[in-house]
Amino acid sequence: MEIKPCCLTIAGSDSGGNAGVQADLRAFHSYGLHGCTVFAALTAQNPRGVFAVHPVPPGFVAAQLDAVLGVYEIKALKTGMIADAAVVETVAEKLAQWPDIAKVVDPVMVATSGAKLSGGEAVEALKSTLLPLATVATPNIPEAEVLSGMRIENRDGVREAAKRMHGEFGCAVLVKGGHATGAAGEAEDTLFDGREFFSFRLPWIENPVSTHGTGCTLAAALAAELALGRTLAEAVVGAKKHVHKAIAASFPAGGDCGVLGFVRN
Repeated sequence: MEIKPCCLTIAGSDSGGNAGVQADLRAFHSYGLHGCTVFAALTAQNPRGVFAVHPVPPGFVAAQLDAVLGVYEIKALKTGMIADAAVVETVAEKLAQWPDIAKVVDPVMVATSGAKLSGGEAVEALKSTLLPLATVATPNIPEAEVLSGMRIENRDGVREAAKRMHGEFGCAVLVKGGHATGAAGEAEDTLFDGREFFSFRLPWIENPVSTHGTGCTLAAALAAELALGRTLAEAVVGAKKHVHKAIAASFPAGGDCGVLGFVRN
């Protein structure tokens, strides 16, 4: 019987089920792919905020990685919230042993609600150990500013920041620009693969019920696309379409609480 490709998420939990590992599994399953999980942090959160963060000990993170790597046919993985520097280093040490797995690194630093999720030591560990292993990094504008060390004010700034990050870390960079950097009525992301730039635009969805977890979902969908053998540019196109459809299908799931819609690919 044919062995099907799998994906792996190494990220934090979301007790509301909107972001983090839970969102990643939802994205993997929408592509018909089995998803393995490594919990790097636990959070108490909902769309209104992050109320507590509990880091997972590095040794237990390592044990989770050892339990799935080499056992499941993992073709691509994504990393998300890793709030502790020692855990970042542990993850990087393990992933360095698996160069053939495509790696999407989402440098999660701040939640949609504004809560800070990663301290300075974790960010420095990310820059020195994990990003150099990445196939592609997926920062938003504030994260790209931190990682590139520059202020981003326009499309040229996005491109310069992407070039700086590629120069420092050696990976492709997808800067999630969102509505602020796109043309009127469009959401624009910018990919730099080390040779050329690609621009990806989709119509902006006005007044969606929810956008909570879109960054996690995009990175997970990108990993799923890569696991299925897409080129990087093709994978970005597919991942953006996936997130766009999920936002368009978002729905209320409680009082003042919406979630992304379910998508079948």
